[in-house]
Amino acid sequence: MSQPTALIFGAAGQDGHYLSQSCRDAAIHPIGISRSGDFLHADIADFSQVEKIVAKHRPDYLFHLAARSTTRHDALFDNHQAITTGALNVLESVRRHAPACRVFITGSGVQFRNIGRPIAETDEFAATSPYALARIHAVYAARYFRALGVRAFVGYLFHHESPRRGENHVSQMIATAARRAAAGQAVQLELGDISVRKEWTFAGDTARAMLTLLQQDKIYETVIGSGQAHSIEDWLSTCFSAVNRDWKEHVVVKTDFIPEYRSLVCDPSTIRSLGWRPSVSFGALARRMVLP
Repeated sequence: MSQPTALIFGAAGQDGHYLSQSCRDAAIHPIGISRSGDFLHADIADFSQVEKIVAKHRPDYLFHLAARSTTRHDALFDNHQAITTGALNVLESVRRHAPACRVFITGSGVQFRNIGRPIAETDEFAATSPYALARIHAVYAARYFRALGVRAFVGYLFHHESPRRGENHVSQMIATAARRAAAGQAVQLELGDISVRKEWTFAGDTARAMLTLLQQDKIYETVIGSGQAHSIEDWLSTCFSAVNRDWKEHVVVKTDFIPEYRSLVCDPSTIRSLGWRPSVSFGALARRMVLP
């Protein structure tokens, strides 16, 4: 019997890295696809390119991770092309050429109506940003193609972090500032509302949950996250404590900052019912990101 194959669109990001690792651990051959880097080069927004790759490899699994990780309006068309058009392209290519393939369509916690309580996959959507709008479109594409026989799963990802997180994310900004402070460098970090609470799941655990989802016989939509919320201040304290520094000496908090939300946390009952649990704690994640 030949080794199962997984196509990973958007392989250059942290999720692609850890997902490739999870696939190898499960004896699945990962093929990373990206517009840049040491991967198979293709643009997910180009149907002819996507169809050619799917027709060639006829994968057992396909993960659509490609996106711009921003909710800003100036990313409106970039997000539409990568997330929405990308979803249509992979789903139609699978329908035509790999009907037994299991497809992972990425959703996000920010595409739900947020009233401050833990969010479940059954909650109402809210198009509060171009990013959320594109994610909502992609989910409805998955549901449409599911009616055509495509095995399309949806995982709604909540905040997840790792040492591979980009410098523009607050988690990495803080971890980097703590490392610099420990090295004796001058550090002055400006942050918004540090009372905002969100999840800080390890990206490797999140990737493992994606693969767990696609290995189910029943097709699911599920939120993916730890379900445990911590404030940005908690992250500051934990990161700086890891290097025996006081974050208050290195951080300025903007008093006029208005956050997008006060809390963003999931109810992970469904993914936990499938046997998944996060393995890296909040404190252990902070130490991984701060300490060399």
